[in-house]
Amino acid sequence: MSKRRSSHHLFRRPAIKPLRRALAVPVWADVALRLGGAFLLIFIVIMVHWSDRAGLNDVHDGQVSFLDVVYFTMISITTTGFGDIAPVSDRARLIEAVLVTPIRLAVITIFVGTAYNFIIKRSWETWRMKRIQERLEDHIVVLGFGVSGSEAAKELIERGTDPACIVVVDPVQARLSQAEKLGCNVLQGDATRDEVQNAVRVGTARTILVSAGRDDTSVLIVLTARHLAPTTPITVVIRADDNELLARQAGANNVINPVRFTGLLLAGSAEGQHVADYFSDLASVAGRVQLVERPVEPSEIGLSLDRLASGGKGLRIYRGERSIGFWEDEAKVLAAGDIVVEILPTVTKDRPPAGEDSA
Repeated sequence: MSKRRSSHHLFRRPAIKPLRRALAVPVWADVALRLGGAFLLIFIVIMVHWSDRAGLNDVHDGQVSFLDVVYFTMISITTTGFGDIAPVSDRARLIEAVLVTPIRLAVITIFVGTAYNFIIKRSWETWRMKRIQERLEDHIVVLGFGVSGSEAAKELIERGTDPACIVVVDPVQARLSQAEKLGCNVLQGDATRDEVQNAVRVGTARTILVSAGRDDTSVLIVLTARHLAPTTPITVVIRADDNELLARQAGANNVINPVRFTGLLLAGSAEGQHVADYFSDLASVAGRVQLVERPVEPSEIGLSLDRLASGGKGLRIYRGERSIGFWEDEAKVLAAGDIVVEILPTVTKDRPPAGEDSA
């Protein structure tokens, strides 16, 4: 299965659309609010002119009808001023100076602001998103936004990840709309294609999460990602046991089998009613405790795994290609370059970090 493609073949493909991010107010709502405000102000001016029509003079017939008032209001608001209808009384001129002029400026500001928002600002936003896309780095790429992908993004945000640092790729617009509501950057496309993954700069990403819904598609996405990002960590969801090896051979660092994990929870619950609950507690940031993986700190080098500076409960050490349990003799001395997996209490307003005096 070769991933090589000739350069001239790539240039014939349609250009990849830039990243998108959800707008605070939908376009139709923004237009309706602006136009509604402008027409409300114009209606107020019409009513003021109509109530003071005696102070207006029509040089053609000397009579000021309601249609004349509407006409005079529009040419007054737009500062056209043909001179055929004019305020002649002191009261009418005062109304023009004190009331109508500020409203005129407000209406002009609304229309100018609308032009800015829909022409200049949106063009700027498109350009800005392209620039962000070109400079993406240390971001999290979620390839596939089904049940697993969406839950992963929500959990990351709950753990404090800025949604603007998450880039979601999915071919289904409805799923992308959900990602936009979370504040993520989105790109509609086929994540198995080189050009789509290049567009979200997988090579400079912090990590890549793959959950395409189908094992064959997920494996192909992993193969593409590993080809483009040789050193970026990749985690993939695989549902069939016999496809886990294929995913690892394609380049996945971590393979998660939700079916197997569910079986583990079921088996654990058979041994005790609280095992499955504790598993769920560990997996979610909303729980009382959480699993943390981190490099060993310089102050911890030479200490044992049960004397971590964080005050957490050390479970395992990853030293090169080896994993060392807390019960093994090698766990008595931490070395430079070790990766530590520990359990820490979840930090909340009511519960200070481990090792701190609650007083």
